[in-house]
Amino acid sequence: MSRIKNAFQNKKAFIPFITAGDPDIESTKEFILKMEEAGADLIEIGIPFSDPIAEGPVIQAADIRALASGTTTDKIFDMVEEVRETTQIPLAFMTYLNPVFHYGYDKFFQRCQEVKIDGVIIPDLPYEEKEEVRGVALKYQVEVISLIAPTSANRVKKIAKDAEGFLYTVSSMGVTGVRNEFNQGLKGMVEDVRKVSDIPVAIGFGISTPAQAKEMTEIADGVIVGSAIVNIVAKEGKNAGDSLFKYVKEMKDAIS
Repeated sequence: MSRIKNAFQNKKAFIPFITAGDPDIESTKEFILKMEEAGADLIEIGIPFSDPIAEGPVIQAADIRALASGTTTDKIFDMVEEVRETTQIPLAFMTYLNPVFHYGYDKFFQRCQEVKIDGVIIPDLPYEEKEEVRGVALKYQVEVISLIAPTSANRVKKIAKDAEGFLYTVSSMGVTGVRNEFNQGLKGMVEDVRKVSDIPVAIGFGISTPAQAKEMTEIADGVIVGSAIVNIVAKEGKNAGDSLFKYVKEMKDAIS
């Protein structure tokens, strides 16, 4: 069993997202370890990009701050390598196709394997073109996480059949960001997945409160939270560690 699937074993998984390099690389390393200590089951690390089309204003601003601080993909790999000296928590990169393509597919996934990145999430990778990336990723034992969204209704089963790691279910139309309402068809989407696969399903985009997290894990196997966490970092900068610990613990306790 992969480390990613193991994150969902016999429990509901809490998956926080953090933008690497916001406010700096050393802080990101500290925040990852703080969130693990607080109960995170898997952590998504965002590779900052100048054109993050799936992201709302909060994560876009974090990407700008991270890039301005001198964050590069190589520095992120080095940071993960240091993190791996003290933890074996499952880690997945959230990135876009352009940075991976320009880094070089083979070089990128080989480096992922070296630093023990377990998976990658690429929101702008069309399902029909997934094999181009997946073939290289599999060579280096990195799982390419598939996404389904409200617009995927007619092909949820098709995507679910060959998904690996876990299935990232987008809660609502639009970009990332804190929300009060979610797509009413989520339960049906998850049920369609269950008809063809036993892959864990995690819901993301917009979840920010313990009550929302609990509601989503009554439907799915885990929840993903990004903007609410990035907001904490935006407000507190290098001093965000204790607040991140408290927030992640509250969210994990709510779904446990």
